[in-house]
Amino acid sequence: MEKQENNTNTIDLIQLLRICRKHIWALIIWSVGLAAVGFAVSNFIMPAKYTSSAQLLVNQKANKNDPNAAYTTQQANMQLVTTYKDIVTSHVILKEASDRLANPVVVVKKAQPAKYRYTNDGRRRLVRAAQPAIVERSGRSYIVSPGQLAKQVSVSTQQQSQVFSISATTNTPDKAMVEANAVARVFRDRIPSIMNVNNVTIVAPATTGVQSSPNVKLFTLAGFILGLVLSFAVILIREMADTTVRDDEFLEKEIGLINLGQIVHFHVASSFKIAKNKDKEKPARKRRRV
Repeated sequence: MEKQENNTNTIDLIQLLRICRKHIWALIIWSVGLAAVGFAVSNFIMPAKYTSSAQLLVNQKANKNDPNAAYTTQQANMQLVTTYKDIVTSHVILKEASDRLANPVVVVKKAQPAKYRYTNDGRRRLVRAAQPAIVERSGRSYIVSPGQLAKQVSVSTQQQSQVFSISATTNTPDKAMVEANAVARVFRDRIPSIMNVNNVTIVAPATTGVQSSPNVKLFTLAGFILGLVLSFAVILIREMADTTVRDDEFLEKEIGLINLGQIVHFHVASSFKIAKNKDKEKPARKRRRV
């Protein structure tokens, strides 16, 4: 019984290989065709998204002379990373980042207060007038609401690390870079007043965003696999549903009938005629007359 089952399985596998070999061009055409469709859809139809990230380090200064205090401070900083994550996505940070995106300026020279000098008689004399700050635009402005920033900005952390990343995902690479840097700088400037933190560093500012979706290679591969599976399923169903008798082997193994013989069919042309032999008929007629 086991040998018969093994033989049946082997025959089934051979039949599948024969079916694949028979319809090899259909499998190739469908697979390559759907792969091309996946490539075209992901590359030309689906909108591209770009992601840029900035890395920050938030650290509290500890007493270098006390190693136990330094270790305790480091552990506390790692536990506070999750708190910083919530602060980055808070409305306070995102609102100020939205304002900076709408009006991107850089302070070239800080404002200088007026300088006075007191004379011998106690009078105050102006030595230098107050000077306003000198600012200049740092780039293109983007109108992004805090609600939109909340959807586009994300924070990722790593275990046992004080460094975390602020990522922004938008429809252009430059906008993703500007948003990530704006949120990172607002967090750096505001976190000392929100929490008792005295050391915030932007370890790596955001650079030009890279395409994060759609994944063209993944869509192309998925289209190829989908085309291969669908074409093979259709071919297999058609082969299983086809009950046409093709040879004697099908009658014996599939239906269980015994071949008793074969009937040969041939077609006779309409112009075919049987020629009569007149020379043999004449002597016969003469004999009848005698």
